[in-house]
Amino acid sequence: MGNGLFGASLSGMSAAQFGLTTTEHNIANAGTLGYTRQVVETASRNAQQTGAGFVGQGVNVTGVKRIYDQFLSTQLLQEQAQASYLTSYATSLRQIDNLIADPAAGASPAMQQLFDAMNGVASNPESIPSRQAFISSAQYAVNRFQAIDQRFTEISDGINGQITSTVSAINSYAQQIAVLNGNIKRATAASSQGALPNDMLDQRDQLISLLNNEVKATVLRQPDGTTNIFIGTGQALVVDENTYGLQAVQSPSDSSKLEIAYNINGQQAPIQQSNLQGGTLGAYLVFRDQTLEPARNALGRVALGLADRMNQQNQMGLDLSGVLGGNLFTMAAPRISPAAINTGGATMTGAIVDVNLLTTSDYQLRFDGTTYSMLRLSDNMVTDLGIDPAALPAVDGFQVTLTSGALAAGDSFLIRPTANGASGIGLAISEPAKIAAAAPIRGAAALTNIGTGRISSGTVNPPLPLNPDLQRSISITFSDPAVVPQTYTVDDVTDPLNPFFVDAQNYVAGQDITYNGWTVNITGIPAAGDVFTVSPNTNATGDNRNALLLAGLQNQNTLSNGTATFQAAYGQLVGLIGTRTHEMDVTSLAQTNMVNETLKQQQAVSGVNLDEEAANLIRFQKAYQASAKAMQIASTLFDELLALGR
Repeated sequence: MGNGLFGASLSGMSAAQFGLTTTEHNIANAGTLGYTRQVVETASRNAQQTGAGFVGQGVNVTGVKRIYDQFLSTQLLQEQAQASYLTSYATSLRQIDNLIADPAAGASPAMQQLFDAMNGVASNPESIPSRQAFISSAQYAVNRFQAIDQRFTEISDGINGQITSTVSAINSYAQQIAVLNGNIKRATAASSQGALPNDMLDQRDQLISLLNNEVKATVLRQPDGTTNIFIGTGQALVVDENTYGLQAVQSPSDSSKLEIAYNINGQQAPIQQSNLQGGTLGAYLVFRDQTLEPARNALGRVALGLADRMNQQNQMGLDLSGVLGGNLFTMAAPRISPAAINTGGATMTGAIVDVNLLTTSDYQLRFDGTTYSMLRLSDNMVTDLGIDPAALPAVDGFQVTLTSGALAAGDSFLIRPTANGASGIGLAISEPAKIAAAAPIRGAAALTNIGTGRISSGTVNPPLPLNPDLQRSISITFSDPAVVPQTYTVDDVTDPLNPFFVDAQNYVAGQDITYNGWTVNITGIPAAGDVFTVSPNTNATGDNRNALLLAGLQNQNTLSNGTATFQAAYGQLVGLIGTRTHEMDVTSLAQTNMVNETLKQQQAVSGVNLDEEAANLIRFQKAYQASAKAMQIASTLFDELLALGR
């Protein structure tokens, strides 16, 4: 009886002591990240059979258990990876949104100022101050395009730095998880009862959570206590005590980008970048490839369109010196990068042939050994370019040319037609007189005309270079309107002493008349013998016709297959980024709220409640005191038995 009471009391004191120790451990780690509440598990000892029945022998401590919900923990991991992804994406998007939508520093107000200045030239084409104001405005627009592109470059460089640091963090977490895998496996095997090292499990789970914030991870728990970690679409990162580290390497197709590869025994193994989903790493890759670089391309397309159209129009006019105008802006050629795995020695160059057809996509030129093709990366549309490398056709407004060497089968080139558009735009003139405000031809009616015919001032016709016959003088002489149909004859009168016949046509009022690269129209009813002339525009310093056409480019749909003006195309970029930023902000907030709710549920199960632990302290203290009292009683009974024997 005494031994049974002694043993039961001692087991109760021991169990209460375990409870006190575990409770104090919970309290001490109440603020420890990733800590899971622990409880002591007990079981009653086998009862002793007596004549009066079975008498209990006390309690055994069978283990210390983590209060852990696998379902909630897995759900929390998944939601945290998505929340980290959305938060990082939204933060990156806001950098672009704040930049391009700035009402003072964006490109749109700079373009508006440019066209306002050209309207000033059109209002006073002889004014040097007005022309100088245009050059200043043009330089400001150039500076804004270049500054925005430079900021894009800085953001891109920052993304490369973030990718590098994220990869380092992933590798560090993976190595720590692998070490803990080994320690947990050995500690579990060393326990005679298969007890789990709870604190090491918490440490590993916390590392997995931190890893999951960097890249979405899939966790598979093994019977020996280890966990295997996979990323992407099943690529192993941690298996047992082994790690398969990642490495940030230069993209084989674009040297300005970093990509992620496996580092296996010092050897690089490529990973499909789109497979790295979730977490900050996935956000950086998607932001760069699906937002940052397309935004750079869109900005470059606007810069190229502005430069190209204003250059062409300026070349169709006369400057203050009376000569045909030149380029107002310099333009960048497409960016072309050979793939790192190319085996041929080919070099390629590119040129913009039609800004109206340009897209914001990147392209890949491929050679399969026989045929050349162009892959549009935004939608994977393939265009067959034929088999002759010396005559590759234009695609979407640009054209590439083989300049030297030859492509080997499997070679490819990354083509970015508009990526350098904003960084490469520049001002080509510094002299105000070089602005071609006047038109190179003029139509005039003879003073002796008596009919109601009126001739337009005339326009010159593309393409460039202009027809050299613009310098010739043409006369248009009408027959008697009473004879139907009325006709007119066209004569070249460049040399008045030696005119010669060019053509004769039936007259239709208002119908275009085109010769020598110009177009005019004559309205009304010319009288018999009425003469109209189209001749070079000399001494035309006050002519503003080409300046009006230059200013009118602001309202012409010259981009996106004739559907957008320069500012509208830029506005589409601003709207797209703004909409995407707002969408990410809202989605990110909703996802963060979801994480917080799941975390509350998880902590309700696994977290430390200090009130509950305080109550447990009192409970275990009382239990210890009660068992000690029972021990005291057992000792008294034993002493009484000894006294009876004396």
